[in-house]
Amino acid sequence: MKRARRWVAGFAVLIASGSCVEAAPAPQALPPAVIVTPTRPVPKAPPVPLGDFVLKGSLIQGGLVLGMAPAGTSALMLDGAPVPIAADGSFVIAFDRDARPVAMLEARSASGETISRTLSISPRAWAISRLATLPKFPVPPADFDRIRPGEIAQINAARKVPVDSQGWRQPFLWPATGRISTLFGSQRIYRNGVAGAYHSGIDIAVPQGTPVLAPADGVVTLASDHAFLLEGNLLLVAHGMGVESAFMHLSRILVSPGQRVLRGQVIAYSGATGRVTGAHLHWSLRWWSAKIDPLLVAGPMSGTR
Repeated sequence: MKRARRWVAGFAVLIASGSCVEAAPAPQALPPAVIVTPTRPVPKAPPVPLGDFVLKGSLIQGGLVLGMAPAGTSALMLDGAPVPIAADGSFVIAFDRDARPVAMLEARSASGETISRTLSISPRAWAISRLATLPKFPVPPADFDRIRPGEIAQINAARKVPVDSQGWRQPFLWPATGRISTLFGSQRIYRNGVAGAYHSGIDIAVPQGTPVLAPADGVVTLASDHAFLLEGNLLLVAHGMGVESAFMHLSRILVSPGQRVLRGQVIAYSGATGRVTGAHLHWSLRWWSAKIDPLLVAGPMSGTR
């Protein structure tokens, strides 16, 4: 009891004298946090390497080929000339009647990677007629020099009209059914070895007034309102991606420039206008400036359309 009283008394003396331990100071506020942005750039995903081409068609003079560009292709070229590519990577190329035996197809990615394929173009034997006793069919020089330049300018202007059509993707129909009287690529050699121009399409021997069908969807770019000197009543239908049909010597045209036509639609009637010796339908196909054999595109002609 005495010890307890002494301890209490001593503790009271400490409080009275101020000798008690001081309380801990209040905590101070921390400085605001500093966010450090990394200076090292975020690494980019590696470029996807180009795949390979997929081609379907005839690698032959006068042939047309549908293709699929390698994944990642941003530019496509054939022998250094640009080739349009659809949004899904599809494209079309073709080879003229006198195409060289080798062509180079090249795809380029956005990162600069390239992939090339060498195409071997098969040659063909053409039907050559030698008419040594006949002169080349004359055209009155005055009419030709006065009229023909304007006709050529009209045709060239029509071929520059931009067209949005998917007809080039479709299987092509024959525009008329009948005997093929002149094949694509055939040529005549006249008296003194004077060569005529090779035949740029196919002639189908049908009576005047035979309905002419659109071989594929397209847009009319030229429907002549009078007979041209050589082609007669001329109709041009663009199928997109540079593929174009021309129908010549027509008796009547049923469509107008700018009009969309559908595969199998009657667009004209055959006739005997222009430079002809009888009624027939001339059908020619082009891919830009390359002339194509319709027989290779439409396939063998059957008895039904």
